[in-house]
Amino acid sequence: MTRRSYLALLTSAVLGLATPSHAESWPTRPVTVVVSQAAGNSPDVLCRIIVDKLGKALGQQFVVENKPGAANLVGTQTVARAAPDGYTFLFATSAALVTNPYTFKKLPYDPIKDFVPVAMVARSNHVLLVNPEVKATTLPELIALEKLAPGSLSLAVDGPRNISGLIAQSINKQAGTNFVLVPYNTTTNAVQDIITGRIQVTIQSASVAEPFIAANTLRPLAVAGSTRVASLPDVPAISETLKSVDLQGWFMLMAPVGTPPEIVQKLSAEVARAISSPEVRERAPTLGFDVRIGDAVTPAGAKQFLDTELAATGKVIQGLGIQPE
Repeated sequence: MTRRSYLALLTSAVLGLATPSHAESWPTRPVTVVVSQAAGNSPDVLCRIIVDKLGKALGQQFVVENKPGAANLVGTQTVARAAPDGYTFLFATSAALVTNPYTFKKLPYDPIKDFVPVAMVARSNHVLLVNPEVKATTLPELIALEKLAPGSLSLAVDGPRNISGLIAQSINKQAGTNFVLVPYNTTTNAVQDIITGRIQVTIQSASVAEPFIAANTLRPLAVAGSTRVASLPDVPAISETLKSVDLQGWFMLMAPVGTPPEIVQKLSAEVARAISSPEVRERAPTLGFDVRIGDAVTPAGAKQFLDTELAATGKVIQGLGIQPE
């Protein structure tokens, strides 16, 4: 048993002596929720909306602490090392939990051993977009166009190991295309280059894409995932054309391992109420998220979802021949 596992077990046992009264009185001081993205980004905004509701429901302040950087490693490992006392949680990205384990040779955390799922919070919608000058109005037409001159179309992504890069590589593999992936450090530069025609295709979050779609500046051809999204009901899912391309980003609230299960259950129930509220249901799509989570909002459902996604994402990454670095 590792020192961390022992301490988590010991802390859980000590805290458990006070249950259920401990869970009933929790929280008695401010609760920190770590977000591994910069303040003002869509995930940060969604998290703040939700934790504001949690604070009001539980009668205690919930504080968002932004710790961006290093492919989500900074924020994620901060919570992995935190005391499992119910006062530190992680607004975890799918990249941190199911992508990084296959793309890094050594992680400073283990997504299964170091965390306990509290609740699935939201799915992140991504959109395949083209410059309006591209002679394609559907994904099948774009695939056919690329095959006429393989390697002639460039596709902007946020990195080959991030969700947009994995989607793009999966399209190339399944469709037999040769879109040239061009990684960008910032969304602003990627969007600017596709608008000017330097890049022909991109995959962006719905929150980024929708203003340009509304202005007819960019044309949507497909959305990532297995189903269409509420904010773009007329845009087909990629999987309607390429059935095996079913990748989607998502966010899950996680606790350090050893956090008392009564606290986890109590917080999960409040998260379910928060994301079911009219305010969150109306605001989430404008930020590019779908909060219709179903059973994954429970700890058990979130754990099952995480296990399934971890295995499925690993299969995709290994199938693409991506090696950990």
